Amino acid sequence: MNEEPTQLLASVRQFGIQLSATPRGARLARLLAVEQLRTWELDAVADAAAQIVAELASNAATHGHVSGRDFQLRMFALPDVLRIEVTDTRADRLPEMRTPGDGDGGGESGRGLVLVDALASRGWGVELGPPPRKTVWAQVELAPPGRPLA
Repeated sequence: MNEEPTQLLASVRQFGIQLSATPRGARLARLLAVEQLRTWELDAVADAAAQIVAELASNAATHGHVSGRDFQLRMFALPDVLRIEVTDTRADRLPEMRTPGDGDGGGESGRGLVLVDALASRGWGVELGPPPRKTVWAQVELAPPGRPLA
C-alpha cells in the first residue's frame, strides 16, 4: 500500500485595499485595518497594528504621494505573525529612522519610524519594485493559541 504523507498547510488570512494618497486615505487605512483585525479576532495586536498602519499610511500619503497615484495597504495573518505592508509609488524616497535632533535627510518621516520599530516585534523593512514602487513592511508577533502575548 502506498501511503502519502499528510501535510498540513497553514492558513493565511489576507486583506488588501487601494486608497487615495491623502490624509483621509491614511485615516481610512487605520480604521479598516482595525476592523479587519477584529474580524480575524486579533484584538490583542490591534492597537500596535493600528499605530503601525497609521504611521506607514501617513508616510505614503505625505512622502510617497504622486498626483493621481494611490497607495496600497495589505495585511497577512499567519499562525505566528501579522505582516503589514504599505506600498506607494515613490521608490526614490526611502524611509529613514531618525531621532529628535537629526537633520532632514529628504526621506520619509523618521521619527514615526522609531515608533514602528518599537511596535514591530518581528522587525520592519523596505522592499523595492517593481518600479516605481516601494513597500514598507512591519511584522507583529501573534501569540500561539492558548498563550497570551507577553
